Amino acid sequence: MSYPKIDEFTDNQQEIALFAKALSHPARIAIIELLARRKTCYSGNIADEIPLSRTTVSQHLQELKKSGIVKGEIEGQKVEYCIHAENFNRLKLLLEEFLCCQQILKSNC
Repeated sequence: MSYPKIDEFTDNQQEIALFAKALSHPARIAIIELLARRKTCYSGNIADEIPLSRTTVSQHLQELKKSGIVKGEIEGQKVEYCIHAENFNRLKLLLEEFLCCQQILKSNC
């Protein structure tokens, strides 16, 4: 009987991978930067700032929401998005630990 190999990895490794997948497109980085500057923004306004269609921006927002980096609240017929501060801080902590504490960085390879 086979089982998912993902279970062989630590929770932190899985969490970093989830966040990294969400950050793997420049449009998503641009969306996060825009939300960081504005604090909150409606999806239509985001599409006005980024050179992509509203549908494409919406798809990227869904990926960011799925990872937990961004959250959205329905206000009438619009969705207001913002950075999920707690999860974003978790991402920052995980990346700092991963990037700063790796023995690989200390080797001469």
